[in-house]
Amino acid sequence: MPGKKREYDEDDVRIRPGRSSRPRTRTRPKHTDAVDALVITVDRGRYGCIREDAESTRGGRRNATPHAEHLDELITAMRARELGRKSVVVGDRVALVGDTSGAPGALARIVRIAERTSVLRRTADDDDTTPEGRLERVVVANADQLVIVSALADPPPRTGFIDRCLVAAYDADVEPLLCLTKADLAGPAGVLDYYAELDLPYVLVQPESDLTGVRERLAGRISVMVGHSGVGKSTLVNRLVPEALRAVGVVSAIGKGRHTSTSAVALRLPRVQKGDPGWIIDTPGIRSFGLAHVSAESLLHGFPDLVEGTVECPPNCGHTAGDVDCRLDAWVAAGKADPRRLASYRRLLSSRAGEDNSRDQSE
Repeated sequence: MPGKKREYDEDDVRIRPGRSSRPRTRTRPKHTDAVDALVITVDRGRYGCIREDAESTRGGRRNATPHAEHLDELITAMRARELGRKSVVVGDRVALVGDTSGAPGALARIVRIAERTSVLRRTADDDDTTPEGRLERVVVANADQLVIVSALADPPPRTGFIDRCLVAAYDADVEPLLCLTKADLAGPAGVLDYYAELDLPYVLVQPESDLTGVRERLAGRISVMVGHSGVGKSTLVNRLVPEALRAVGVVSAIGKGRHTSTSAVALRLPRVQKGDPGWIIDTPGIRSFGLAHVSAESLLHGFPDLVEGTVECPPNCGHTAGDVDCRLDAWVAAGKADPRRLASYRRLLSSRAGEDNSRDQSE
């Protein structure tokens, strides 16, 4: 009837479900079709990855990766939200979904990070007064070897820096290798004598010298190269990987406007004989290893020539010069360790505690 009001019931009312009433699930997709890849560069939220295709065998398992010259296969990826706060660093083995073609403009997603076999860390600074005081950073993942590059002259070897690197390597359960450059300018006797008790493996390099011995030490491994400016590390990298300059420029292009010498990058060594030639990870932006993240006990393990000397120390001995009952002084006085090693260890203890920043002294 015209003019009569319509009566409404509950069927006429539409209720939009609130956020809290929507069904939620913790089930995550399995991504069974994900592609395995190795992260070779990281730049502001973008990750350059290379597919891990079966080109070679390492350690009896399939773990091959394309050669560095196949840079057109570089896949740019970003982290999937489901990873949460998990960090992704150079050396990580990851699983990718999405566009893994490596075509210009293509973007994949990292959905899984494989368990790391090793984690090389450093503290940004051992000084609490800095804005980054004691900020722990992961340098690389899954490294097998830390190559400490030091010149024998011009500049002189810095045993303080080498000691720090050794501590970081032992703490990460990564094997150290001392690479002494500019062997044409000075002999290695002084440095080798300083580390005589450690049985530290080393290689000697000079301009135009044969690098066969170096390549043998790097074969089948992921090696991280660190060194101060001027020691010849960049020259060595370019000799080992002739395409290094082009390679670094290409893989760093995912973060435009950034100088290519400031971030770590993994480079595939060229194959010169049968077997896996290995990878090197160049870390030009890392010139020191803060050790605030390393416990005092772990720090001592970086000086195995001093460990036995602490057996008779009283409980909770700090092993500093102020600990009058510390037995390390008597151990050194008895000729069982080099006094320079004890001095270096105590400098690191002080530096770790933020009391002394006099690192990296020259030998």
